Amino acid sequence: MGSDPEKLMTKADKLTKLSFTRWSIDWKNATGLYEQAANGFRVARSYEKAKEAFEKASKGQEMLSSPWDAAKHMESAATMAKELGNWKEVADFYRRASELYNECGRNQPASDALGKAARALEDGAPDEAVQLYTEACAILEEDGKEQMAFDLYRDSARVYLKLEKYEDAASILISLALAADKCNAKHSQCKAYLSAIIVYLYAHDFRRAEKCYNDCCQVDVFMNSDQGRSAGKLLSAYAEGDVEDIKRVAQSSTVSNLDHTIIKIARKLPTGDVSAFKNEAMKDDGEPLDEDDLT
Repeated sequence: MGSDPEKLMTKADKLTKLSFTRWSIDWKNATGLYEQAANGFRVARSYEKAKEAFEKASKGQEMLSSPWDAAKHMESAATMAKELGNWKEVADFYRRASELYNECGRNQPASDALGKAARALEDGAPDEAVQLYTEACAILEEDGKEQMAFDLYRDSARVYLKLEKYEDAASILISLALAADKCNAKHSQCKAYLSAIIVYLYAHDFRRAEKCYNDCCQVDVFMNSDQGRSAGKLLSAYAEGDVEDIKRVAQSSTVSNLDHTIIKIARKLPTGDVSAFKNEAMKDDGEPLDEDDLT
């Protein structure tokens, strides 16, 4: 190529401006020059300039009616923004890439772009990351590709746990269970239900955990699963205020087969005093909770 990227940019910019001597804009040649310049800047680690060149190359591909290539360049611009730690632009560029993929009717890459944005933002802007994960899931679900969204749900739950937003984490896990149900992924469904119950217990919210368990038990497949039995045992141990038993169930193989994030919090159970729950359980129905009666 030989030319330095600065000169390529100048040349490309000239081709996209009308003047007395230039009556029409030459997007084809300009875009090729922007692409070369972008790669040159990237190799030289001039991320700010590379970002600008990729943006212009993306615009050029749009003008040439090639949204797929425009989307690719937008993703590259997002990568440069990530190198610069500019989280707002990371989100904006990936969102734009996602829209462009949608224009080509390509839902999987459209969702992937939002997923990449979310991953990039997890530390710098976790609230925004969760929003992006949710949008990425929605694109797949609209397309009937629930199965492809499982990991996005899990990632989302992980970020919510990091933010200590336990209720949000649990409700994302319930959404995962519902998505799993739609595509008949029974095992994933049961794991997600048990995970949600563990999240409530980790937040030391026995009432919510119990309600969640009772709701999940309306689903036969959960009630008759290892995950359902583990949840029942956990709640019984809580109801009896039996710390040793809680620890035993939390260490069981069924729990050890859940996602790493959930295993980590399960190992910390109980997170508060459980003797109070024993009295509550006695008060409610005169006798301790018996898991066999919970239908």
